[in-house]
Amino acid sequence: MTATTDGSSGTPGPRAAVAGEPIDATADPAPPAGPPPGAAAAPSEPTESGPTGEVLFAAERAAQRSAEYLLGLQDSAGWWKGDLETNVTMDAEDLMLRQFLGIQDEKTTLAAARFIRGLQRGDGAWATFHGGPGELSATVEAYVALRLAGDRPGDPHMDLAAAWIRGQGGIAASRVFTRIWLALFGWWKWEDLPELPPELIFLPSWFPLNIYDFGCWARQTIVPLTIVSAKRPVRPAPFPLDELHTDRHRPCPARPLAPAASWDGLFQRLDKALHGYRRIAPRPLRRAAMNAAARWIVERQENDGCWGGIQPPAVYSLIALHLLGYDLRHPVMRSGLESLDRFAVWRDEATERDGGHTGGPVRMIEACQSPVWDTCLATIALADAGLPGDHPALVKAADWMLAEEVVKRGDWAVRRPRLAPGGWAFEFHNDNYPDIDDTAEVILALRRVGHPDPERIEGAIARAGNWTLGMQSKNGAWAAFDADNTSPLPNRLPFCDFGEVIDPPSADVTAHVVEMLAYEGRAHHPRTRAAVEWLLSEQEPNGAWFGRWGVNYLYGTGSVVPALTAAGLPAGHPAIRRAVRWLDSVQNGDGGWGEDLRSYRDTGSVGKGVSTASQTAWALLALLAAGERDGKAVERGIAFLGETQLPDGSWDEPYFTGTGFPWDFSINYHLYRQVFPLTALGRYVHGEPSARRNRI
Repeated sequence: MTATTDGSSGTPGPRAAVAGEPIDATADPAPPAGPPPGAAAAPSEPTESGPTGEVLFAAERAAQRSAEYLLGLQDSAGWWKGDLETNVTMDAEDLMLRQFLGIQDEKTTLAAARFIRGLQRGDGAWATFHGGPGELSATVEAYVALRLAGDRPGDPHMDLAAAWIRGQGGIAASRVFTRIWLALFGWWKWEDLPELPPELIFLPSWFPLNIYDFGCWARQTIVPLTIVSAKRPVRPAPFPLDELHTDRHRPCPARPLAPAASWDGLFQRLDKALHGYRRIAPRPLRRAAMNAAARWIVERQENDGCWGGIQPPAVYSLIALHLLGYDLRHPVMRSGLESLDRFAVWRDEATERDGGHTGGPVRMIEACQSPVWDTCLATIALADAGLPGDHPALVKAADWMLAEEVVKRGDWAVRRPRLAPGGWAFEFHNDNYPDIDDTAEVILALRRVGHPDPERIEGAIARAGNWTLGMQSKNGAWAAFDADNTSPLPNRLPFCDFGEVIDPPSADVTAHVVEMLAYEGRAHHPRTRAAVEWLLSEQEPNGAWFGRWGVNYLYGTGSVVPALTAAGLPAGHPAIRRAVRWLDSVQNGDGGWGEDLRSYRDTGSVGKGVSTASQTAWALLALLAAGERDGKAVERGIAFLGETQLPDGSWDEPYFTGTGFPWDFSINYHLYRQVFPLTALGRYVHGEPSARRNRI
């Protein structure tokens, strides 16, 4: 999700094809692969007098240090991957899974408990992002995990947590997913949870609330949970949790139904009907539904044993298959459990808390891993900072990305059955769910590499470009994984209270595709034109754009402005000027930019927050693309990056600037603090990736 700019020829592209039709990806001429090889410039003596020359010289030095640091992080196989930090529910649920399956071990339990304990807030709660407020469900799950690790209710930190939980309404006020985990051990009643029938698997793709109406991440989670919901397993609870109820004699107080004429009221009554159906569901039909769901799950297991490259579907798939009789030694189960171990990051850090807990290694669970994303962003950053296109590090990165190309059909083909596969996923292994965002950025990265086998590059880009164009939604924009995944119904289900469960088009993904198409010489392609019009219609009155996959309006604006200028909008266009004025207005006094995740809920927080390296870089990428290189705001932003850079060339950034679900699930991509500042510094020093521009 970087921001790159380039123009292209003024030759109009081919006609717009019907959505999902194969598209001739070679119809428009593409620019030569990669920038011309040239040596990465060492810092030169200032050639200008005054502050501008000093800032330029400092930027050159900072870029060189940053490039050296980033090159040192590359794996010998050619990829980059930073830690993907989320919140303690990943670690808590990992421990609960191990308890449920009977595979817990002392080393893992103690290390996970140290990590969880170390993130507890002073008021006893756990947050879902750095500096965030306490969150009830995360706190309940963390508390249970620590109980499983041996912490006692009488321990001071546990008493604080329990009191905080009761003050927020207790277990009864937590999310459905948290209560599902508790139901697995009898700490909550299954009948007090929303019903999720496995017969859902039989609904055709045109029927409302079929599984393909859900975003891919929700779909992969819901299918195995239909089995769990049908089976309603209960393992013996190792201890009671009475201390987490506001009233232990009435742990699940009745909730009044919403009015029948409201969406909430309608779906609450539908849930009651499904509870009634459970009692009369024909056993052969239910058994067939669970078997069909199991086949669906097994067919989507990746080569590394995971599901969709993300932790939650893997956890629930393992539980579901185990309930259907899959032994832990079964190859599907064994490889699935092994894949979960690869999501663990071990650190030799000492963490001490009150209550006699001693330091030792800690274990953090990644919700996902981001090697393709990190590698394409690192490649773009290094190339834009002046690294020669034929540098061995870039060629090796390109080779690795080419080997990761997805050439099989996935769930996206349900809506696009005539479209040929192509593109890239986010993770090491995820052939079922390539994503449009990664695909656009990988193409931009490959174009910067002077590869010794250009035909190999061209073939991969042609396939990926064809697939990307075919995944455009009806409104002219692009989502992350699916086309036209916009049904409003899934978010209304009582079960779906854990975050976004559909995948509508977003400004940031659409911007990256537009930028890629412009770089490929397709700025005048009808599909690009439609996307540009959509982006212009999505601009907020204040001049910013919403950020779906990054925090938040800084990310959206930092993505869209470079895309619009790459597609030919002049710097003087009113939309670009409004964006520049907004960025100027939210710059912090230290010269940087920052935006807190609270901006997803509080309009007063939009564009406000502690300055971070990644968010400062996003603002700079937009301003540089808008022709503001000599402006005071850019000068101050570049200076901020130079002043906050650490001696080894890196930046420190504890704040979460990545988004999984707006507000509900936040991400700290540990490589963002490296790749985006380097990209911004490189473009400040060397200019935009290409001087050619189209005019719309």
